[in-house]
Formats: sequence, structure tokens, C-alpha cells
Amino acid sequence: MTGERPLIVLASDHAGVEMRRRIRDELLAWGYRVEDLGPETADPVDYPEYAEAVAGRVSRGEARFGVLVCGTGIGMSIAANRFPGVRAALLYDEFAARHARLHNDANVAVFGARTMRADEAASRLKVFLAEPFEGGRHAVRLEKIRRIENRPGQQAP
Repeated sequence: MTGERPLIVLASDHAGVEMRRRIRDELLAWGYRVEDLGPETADPVDYPEYAEAVAGRVSRGEARFGVLVCGTGIGMSIAANRFPGVRAALLYDEFAARHARLHNDANVAVFGARTMRADEAASRLKVFLAEPFEGGRHAVRLEKIRRIENRPGQQAP
């Protein structure tokens, strides 16, 4: 292993532009490789398009982690979790951030710009990125999720 930090892709809807930018700047300061997929302005956009951009990259293995921000984080979570292999988690506190990685091997962190402050989101993301996946009994559960994903009719378009 080269020690190089993993690639993290980020996107938001119009409500999350400022928080996403602050998170991007934190990630860069922490030494991560980052691709910001937008949007560039706070003009109204449809969050599923941005969730698809991030979740698609993570699903295809082009990025190790994703970060999504919308007003509450709920819409982005729902949209991102439609993609095989994506485990998007709304990180509403540090306990959730820690256990999303430890128990669920989450690979997309989701935040609500209207429900939390940017510094809280950054702190939760730092916890999320620092935690390994525990495996063990949790790996068995993730395998069950993979089987559900692979059933006919379960694939995202």
C-alpha cells in the first residue's frame, strides 16, 4: 500500500452548497484526494442527479468514499442507497458516524445542511473516515444485503 489517501467524491443540492464547500476544504486540509461534483451555485437543482453522480462513482469502485449534502440528508440518502454496493448513512451525530463505519461499512457520508452546522458535519466526517469496518458478524449482515441487491429487479437503472 502506498499510504495515499483514498479518493472522496462530493456533491450537494442547492441547500448544501456552502456546507459541501466547507467539507471539501476540510478534506483537502486533512490530505485527502477530493473531487467536487457540484453544483457551483445555490440555484435550485434536483438532488437525485447529484446523488447519482457520487453513488455511481462509489458503486463502480472509482472512489472509495462519497459525501452528499442536501437540506435534511434524507433525500440524498434514499437516492444514493439505490446503487449496488453503496451504503449511504446520514451522520446525525458522532455515534452514528462511528458505527456507520464499524458495523455497516458505510461508504457514503450524508449530511443535512438545514439540520446541522458545517463544523458538526466536518467533525462527524473525521470520525467516520477514521473508523475501520469491524467485520465479523457485521460482514455476515452485509453479505445478506449484497444478496438482496443482486436479486432481479433490485438494481438501480
